[in-house]
Amino acid sequence: MQLPVKITYRGLETSDQIDNLVLDYAARLERFCDHINRCDIAIEQTNHTHQKGNPYRCRIDVTVSRGHELVADERQMDNGTHKPLNKVIHDAFKTMERELRRVVDKQRRDVKTHADSRSPK
Repeated sequence: MQLPVKITYRGLETSDQIDNLVLDYAARLERFCDHINRCDIAIEQTNHTHQKGNPYRCRIDVTVSRGHELVADERQMDNGTHKPLNKVIHDAFKTMERELRRVVDKQRRDVKTHADSRSPK
């Protein structure tokens, strides 16, 4: 990515493996939108509920030029699945990719309009 990605950890240790995973996913975002101004990622593990483990949360804040701020927020419980933190990060970036596609299509005016919704001339 051309711009620096800010990764913040809350409630868990900093990991080079997670950093590399996040940076790989963040680099993929440029395929969908080439005018991203800022990308902040917060990864946290809260300790409030202990029913089935500690929940993980990944929040991605992306600012795109022309005044759009996009947020993807994913949460998942650690209930014995394989690598739950990796899955939360993956799901958050997939959500952000969908949001970026939606905004770029809207900016390009590629969003379809129905014939009956246009004003009569």
